[in-house]
Amino acid sequence: MRYLRMLTNSALGGLIVAAYLTVLVLHLNPALGMSPARVGPLFVTLALFYGIHAAALFYVLIVVRQIFGAEVFSPGWFSVRLLIWLFAGASAAGATLMWMNLVGFQAALDPQVTQRMTAGAVGLTACAAVLGAFALLHYSFGRRGSTLTALMLVVIALASFALPLAARGPAVDEGPAGRPAVVSIGRAQTDALPRVSIILLDGASLEFIAPAAAEGRLPNFGKLLDTGAVMHLATLRPTQPAPVWTAVATGKLPYKNGIRSAATYAFRGGDRHITLLPDYCFAQALVRFGFLVEEPHTSAAVATRPLWDILGGLGISTGIVGWPLTFPATPVRGYLVSDEFSRTVGGSPQFALEGDPAIAYPEEALPLLAAARDTSTLPPPSAGLEATAASWPPSEGANPAATNPLSMDMTYERVASNLQSSYPAQVTAVRYPGLDAIGHYYLRYAMPGAFGDVTDEDRRRYGRVLEHYYAHIDTVIARAAAALGPTDLLLVVSGFGMEPLSPEKRLLERAVGNASLSGTHERAPDGFLIAYGAAVRSGRLTRGSILDVAPTLLYFLGLPVGRDMDGYARPDIFSQSFTTERPITFIPSYDR
Repeated sequence: MRYLRMLTNSALGGLIVAAYLTVLVLHLNPALGMSPARVGPLFVTLALFYGIHAAALFYVLIVVRQIFGAEVFSPGWFSVRLLIWLFAGASAAGATLMWMNLVGFQAALDPQVTQRMTAGAVGLTACAAVLGAFALLHYSFGRRGSTLTALMLVVIALASFALPLAARGPAVDEGPAGRPAVVSIGRAQTDALPRVSIILLDGASLEFIAPAAAEGRLPNFGKLLDTGAVMHLATLRPTQPAPVWTAVATGKLPYKNGIRSAATYAFRGGDRHITLLPDYCFAQALVRFGFLVEEPHTSAAVATRPLWDILGGLGISTGIVGWPLTFPATPVRGYLVSDEFSRTVGGSPQFALEGDPAIAYPEEALPLLAAARDTSTLPPPSAGLEATAASWPPSEGANPAATNPLSMDMTYERVASNLQSSYPAQVTAVRYPGLDAIGHYYLRYAMPGAFGDVTDEDRRRYGRVLEHYYAHIDTVIARAAAALGPTDLLLVVSGFGMEPLSPEKRLLERAVGNASLSGTHERAPDGFLIAYGAAVRSGRLTRGSILDVAPTLLYFLGLPVGRDMDGYARPDIFSQSFTTERPITFIPSYDR
């Protein structure tokens, strides 16, 4: 019976943990209403996952204390002695999580929401301090609970929930509901302007590129590093392709452009109003184990004009291939192929091309997408990459539905080449996400010292796979640089880098059957920008932001920068002769 009473206290402790996490999720998702119909399913879902795990942990701790304690411990069904410590620990953990998420997700939160969350974190921190002091005093002077002690505990515990909830307040609007209307759409070309070619990379890091380029293994990267402008780019969290590349395309923070994460989430019995999951508490496990229903964003979720809309409205044609959140494809001045194309090519290409015209614009270009499956139009990959492609995914732990990254990237390049021939565009952007997929599974072999469990045989077989993929991108850069005219510009942009998975995350991935995962960008490692062209001033520049890409491109084209953009134009990329004749100009906004 004694151990059963320990279980009831542990179960209550688990519910306490779930309640503090519910408060955190409510702060991160200000549009979620506070009615029981909304909050109830959220709390139940968190209790089923976090509450049960926390209860099990508390129970183990209590039993260990019982075994090794100096006195026999026989708690009541709801013991004040135990609950004081459970509340103190849970509130301290809740306050710590709230502060960490506030700092980590600041770019995704509206300033008003940030103020409310800060006030809530202050209130919860104060209550956690009081609960901690109360627990110590009770331990020192009042070994057994009393009615007064229980009443004080209830009051302080209620305050630890009431203060952050009061600071959060009622639901607020998270931003504009739809993208402003686009005008003057049609196919045209302005020959007077220089051409811009943009290569977009997921998961590429200067820390990997620079040493390999210095040793001559990535000669075209080396050429750009020596003669172009180079800067690290601070990315944002959550470091997922959808919010990162939307920020690049708009020059605006997530709370302005409407994309705060990769998807919206439905808790069991709840509405899809959860747009941001908490960090530092393995929240993605809720999706992995089916506690959440995930619904990816579409192009309709972008609440502000991306670059291709801005340029199209100004009469400049664009060619966009593989940019996230471009499905369904919207009309542009030029051509646009959604990143959804890569997800369907490997499965049922005829159905994707003929049955879903929203994959690309204009619809007449769909036959050119079909022709992109002809691999004879591009040089074959290296032997190392051919072996990687043949064995993808790298292990049983990898996602078997994942599109082969090499096939995906080569298809994107063929698509861009075919469309550019038929629909010439002034500004082109092609995204190559394959490097990110390779990095997630092969980083351990490229950096064995960071892991310590890589065998000599695995190092021999897979140690250069990641470098081989960088070498493939190196050839892409060579072709893009060779096609530049005397006034043209090449931009190589990495939206975020890649780094080794932390030891605790490695253990978690092993526990869920994905032991091969070794690379991550969860902690927002820097991306980079490399600019190359006649107008570029060579050198290493001070760190910028992914938000600077759109304003800098507008500046290069001689167009005004929107004052409501959060990024800055970087004229220091360009030579003095170029910037002297081109001052930075502004307009209030392109969203009219």
